[in-house]
Amino acid sequence: MERRDIEIFLTLATELHFGRTAERLHVTTARVSQTISKLEQRFGALLFERTSRRVMLTPVGRQLYDDLKPAFDQIERGIERATEAGRAIRGVLRVGFFRAAAGRFVLDVASLFEARHPDCAVEIRENQLNDALGLVRSGDIDLLLLMLPLEEPDLVSGPVLIREKRMLAVSSRHPFARREAVTLNDLARDKVLRSPDTLPEYLHRSHVPDMTPDGQTITRGPTFATIQEMLSLIGAGRGMYPQPAHMAHFYARPDVAYVPIRDGAPFEWAFTWRRSGETQRIRAFNQAGLDLAASTARQDPVFGFGSDAEGVASPVELSGIGGGGDEEELVATRVRGSGDRVAKRRG
Repeated sequence: MERRDIEIFLTLATELHFGRTAERLHVTTARVSQTISKLEQRFGALLFERTSRRVMLTPVGRQLYDDLKPAFDQIERGIERATEAGRAIRGVLRVGFFRAAAGRFVLDVASLFEARHPDCAVEIRENQLNDALGLVRSGDIDLLLLMLPLEEPDLVSGPVLIREKRMLAVSSRHPFARREAVTLNDLARDKVLRSPDTLPEYLHRSHVPDMTPDGQTITRGPTFATIQEMLSLIGAGRGMYPQPAHMAHFYARPDVAYVPIRDGAPFEWAFTWRRSGETQRIRAFNQAGLDLAASTARQDPVFGFGSDAEGVASPVELSGIGGGGDEEELVATRVRGSGDRVAKRRG
């Protein structure tokens, strides 16, 4: 039986009137009559007794009604819940980030999103480089703001929201620290740290290739697991590492210098989510990110986000977003310690 046939039968069994049934279901009376006749032919028995004055269920019709009604109601509730989950913008949306500047951007996107959709609360979670994609895949977080590229068939990346200059983080005692800029060929002149082993190989290569543009081999140094480990190794002179421009503003240290890489491609950031888990809430949050980036574009660069005419980010002043002040302090007030790193933005 088709779903529509079941619906017509159950409605007629309730209304016991062909005209009212047709009106409720927005079909013709002839359609109702044809459907019931088709079902009776299929079952080989009358489902309704019809006279000029009334319509009544037969014993076979009553049995069919009693069998179908609970199951049909359960199906309808399941369809409603699935539609609600996919289309409704309410409930809780969990968004992950790593690095303080990214946290600031996510917080401001969340404020815009919640203003538009007050029935949906946003939970912010700080992540480490080596576990972020796993949390998206497991469903612990719904979206993640991360640096591209992303080459994962089960994950989707939205449009580029942020583009910022590529810098080389070196020890403040390193000869490069006295330069105005370096080039990619300079990566062969000292050890370059290696990002966490848990990251995909394509991400390693996108940050640090095996060879410089002029064909020199890039020697690798120790592996780091966190931002602070990386900065400590660099400050101690154990190696250097390419970093986004916002690091000079949000992770300034006396033992680390950030030098522009003149010919380095910019870093790009976007939201990512599970391909199978995309909902209207996720699409609406990503759109809020696009709108925030576009509305704050073309200001002085610190963290570089906003959209230009080509649909990629233009540099803007990050300190112009949000409440201002020390960003490390701002994020700390919204995100709990490492043992409990979820911050609810609304009660």
